[in-house]
Amino acid sequence: MYYTTDTATTPNAKIPEGDLKDKWSNFKDKTRLISPNNRHQYKILVVGTGLSGASAAASLAELGYNVSTFCFQDSPRRAHSVAAQGGVNAMKNYKNDGDSVYRMFYDTLKGGDFRAREANVYRLAECSSHLIDQAVAQGVPFAREYSGYLANRSFGGVQVSRTFYARGQTGQQLLLGAYQAMMRQVHLGRIKSFTRHEMLDLVTENGVAKGIIVRNMDTGEISRHAAHAVVLATGGFGKIYYLSTLAMGCNGSAIWRAHKKGAWTSCPSWTQIHPTCLPQAGNYQSKLTLMSESLRNDGRIWVPQTKNENRKAIEIPEEDRDYYLERKYPSYGNLAPRDIASRAAKERIDAGHGVGPLKNAVYLDFKDAIATQGKDIISKKYGNLFNMYEKITGINAYQQPMMISPAAHFSMGGLWVDYELSTNIPGLYAIGEANFSDHGANRLGANSLLQACIDGYYVLPQTLPQYLAQQGKATPPESSSEAFMKAENQVRSQLEELSGINGSKTVDHFHRELGKILYDKCGLSRSAKGLTEAIESIRVLRKSFLQDLKIPQVLQGINEELEKAGRVADYLEIGELMCIDALSREESCGAHFREEHQTPDGEAKRNDSDFSYISCWKKNADTPVLIKEPLQFEFTKPTERSYK
Repeated sequence: MYYTTDTATTPNAKIPEGDLKDKWSNFKDKTRLISPNNRHQYKILVVGTGLSGASAAASLAELGYNVSTFCFQDSPRRAHSVAAQGGVNAMKNYKNDGDSVYRMFYDTLKGGDFRAREANVYRLAECSSHLIDQAVAQGVPFAREYSGYLANRSFGGVQVSRTFYARGQTGQQLLLGAYQAMMRQVHLGRIKSFTRHEMLDLVTENGVAKGIIVRNMDTGEISRHAAHAVVLATGGFGKIYYLSTLAMGCNGSAIWRAHKKGAWTSCPSWTQIHPTCLPQAGNYQSKLTLMSESLRNDGRIWVPQTKNENRKAIEIPEEDRDYYLERKYPSYGNLAPRDIASRAAKERIDAGHGVGPLKNAVYLDFKDAIATQGKDIISKKYGNLFNMYEKITGINAYQQPMMISPAAHFSMGGLWVDYELSTNIPGLYAIGEANFSDHGANRLGANSLLQACIDGYYVLPQTLPQYLAQQGKATPPESSSEAFMKAENQVRSQLEELSGINGSKTVDHFHRELGKILYDKCGLSRSAKGLTEAIESIRVLRKSFLQDLKIPQVLQGINEELEKAGRVADYLEIGELMCIDALSREESCGAHFREEHQTPDGEAKRNDSDFSYISCWKKNADTPVLIKEPLQFEFTKPTERSYK
């Protein structure tokens, strides 16, 4: 048995009383506050300055709190939030197509296969409309109709148009808005920004978060930072698959170091494989390129009817094409949710209908859209994406179909948080993709930017002060305690151990091997046999890593290999827990597809009677401990998740 279960502990999600639509208002009406003239006495550390971290830091500093931010990039503008392309969802109903807060809530809950809290998801939908107004006020250049009204388009898993976008650069533009708000506070002296600093440990005293240990990535200096509260906004761990849409520096180390200090990790096996990415071209690659889901509004996905087809796409007539999403899911067609679209692509590729040099892709075709709307209209919608595709592949997608393939993209799992975004460690908060809270077992497209903004701008600035108020009068935080000294020594010891192994294989070798194990055994489909094999393989790989790793033996100054080694060491432990989590959940739900649990036509088969819970994993010396948070559905009834 790879884990034990704690049946005596039930997590307290702190859901407010009242009707679903009143819960957030009830919380805000009754929450404890801190007087404006006292707020500067409270020190808050925000780790990560992407969209959630920058928005949270800016909002907290605007309120008057003393904030320090940390990022490993040379500027907060380099955070991976810039890579989000297609848009951000919000309930405005500008198209008058039947959208509402409740519909958005239900779409998101259903999209996650009813594996999220109703209250958290409803708050996400409820707060969404405010974000668009704020972003416009910040100067975010959302696309507009000829009349001047903000434009909308659809994303997967919905039947309305609620996605606002800035061509294919929505994440970048939203991040620039948050960055500008944050830098305003930096120049006012309310935020102290530490760039090129990586968090290497969380410091706790008597079970309460008190600060962090960080490393200056330019000098190698280790420093301590104490505070009254710590906020982790460090994104997801999808780069664990090695080949993914994430930037090379993305990692799960901050949340994993917190996990090793007692923070619960929830549902780590819920990882999203995005259906529209450029396919792998060879073993030399270190990452894959995302192509926005928005392309599925006008592009039609198909494969040849004939296996191992060698004709060019433009030579294959309509009768020899299989528009498999339109065939299998006529109600949603090419805008089926990501997990379903990715599994359908994998099924066609595995069946021998893949295209491209490695036969590992499917076609995304704009022929019909160009014929009906004209090239100029398609170019206005997606021009920068078409240009990016041609720059990378050399193929003009106006003249022949794009080739796309599923790739690792997003982590629905993360640190467990309650309704207030607090982890089970008092004083430690997790926001954005670093937590598990809003998406269930599958995230709908354009909800990632939304959650990051809602957590940072609207939720955390309301919930964190309540914790601070409960602590009483603020006393200056101290970093000279035994807990800080012990944490710093542990960090130094690990760095010395990694640099002293002096083996023969690079960090990337181990990372690539881990990614292959996870793609094959804990990717788009999983099985008990495969997951068991994966756990054993990861354990062997981790042992080899600790014996045969080769990195430059330089602790001071810039050492990218040493940084990567620490992150991959964490990935090897996260990967094992991912597989254990997937093995423990004997059902299929959302992106977690167990081959033993599927309907006769190959769809995910949920088991609500036994698995309607959030898995919370507690670190233990021997084996991880599973704690279950039961999901209560008071206002909806979980139904079969059908998009046919």
